[in-house]
Amino acid sequence: MIKIGIIGAGQLGQMLGHAGRALGIECFFLDPTENPPAQDAGTVIRCAFDDIDGLRELASRVDVLTYEFENVPVSAVEAVVDALDVYPPPAALRFAQDRLVEKQLFQSLGIPVAAFRTVDSEIDLKNAANEIGLPLVLKTRRFGYDGKGQIVVRDDSALADAWRELGAAPLIAEQLIEFDAEVSMIGVRNVAGDIVTYPLTENVHKNGILQTSRAPAGSTELTELAQSYHAKLVTELAYVGVLALELFVVGDHLVANEFAPRVHNSGHWTIEGAVTSQFENHLRAIANMPLGDPSAIGYVAMENLIGSLPADLQLLQEAGYFVHEYGKTARPGRKLGHITLIAGDADSCERKLQALHEIMST
Repeated sequence: MIKIGIIGAGQLGQMLGHAGRALGIECFFLDPTENPPAQDAGTVIRCAFDDIDGLRELASRVDVLTYEFENVPVSAVEAVVDALDVYPPPAALRFAQDRLVEKQLFQSLGIPVAAFRTVDSEIDLKNAANEIGLPLVLKTRRFGYDGKGQIVVRDDSALADAWRELGAAPLIAEQLIEFDAEVSMIGVRNVAGDIVTYPLTENVHKNGILQTSRAPAGSTELTELAQSYHAKLVTELAYVGVLALELFVVGDHLVANEFAPRVHNSGHWTIEGAVTSQFENHLRAIANMPLGDPSAIGYVAMENLIGSLPADLQLLQEAGYFVHEYGKTARPGRKLGHITLIAGDADSCERKLQALHEIMST
């Protein structure tokens, strides 16, 4: 039996562990939290993510190591990389953990990005406003997610306040893109270099957190363009595993926002809605197994459950929705689960999604 170690035991680790069982793969996890979601999917070693002894213990139990989130300390991963294969490679973490070097990587590959400037002082911020124009988005270069660590600056009078709020950390200022839609291209590359990609997924965010995903989305031309950018990225990084490339749709063009070197929230629909889920394909990739078919089996939508759960989840299941609970304690802004629906055509999918919203609001 193949044994895979996963740094992080949140809901992504949980879904990886469940996919592993179906493949005959045993998963082990490392996570410092009490009662993490993935404890129902395998053994959890409870220690900090940068605990070298804990990582070495995890590495000693498994054949290959991966992770469920991108802020794993690179130095900690490098401490065990000589002992076993680590996928995705640590270099991908370095790029994903710093928005400046991530944007520079995109540029080097000919992948379009919004205009950006490094900001290390209030003067830098004022210069960025003059050079790339307002409105702009001021972001911390590291550790931002779900809308955290960023401020939209719409006029000169807000520059000083934005600097005071975020200026304690290295920053990047980016042109605010007026986009038609936000999409993600999720794909996977295995050890042998084979690549498969899922249908383009359209995403709607609320308060910086993903709320709804729909797939397939976009035209054939946009899908092929996103696939080409994704292929450039995973090839350059000698990547192994699932990678999600987040993009803005601007007319018939795509502008890269960021990439996640892991399985991704916008790909949760693939569990029921694709022939092979992103979680199974990630495990297949890092175990050097043949990749599964990423095709959608219909028109699919996924709704995140944020902050609280609907009163009657059984009613939703009886109505034909696929309900996933993560086993997490409720608190504002926290992802507690998701619901997936499948339909035969786009209009039916929208009607079923609207019905879901109505059931959830009662």
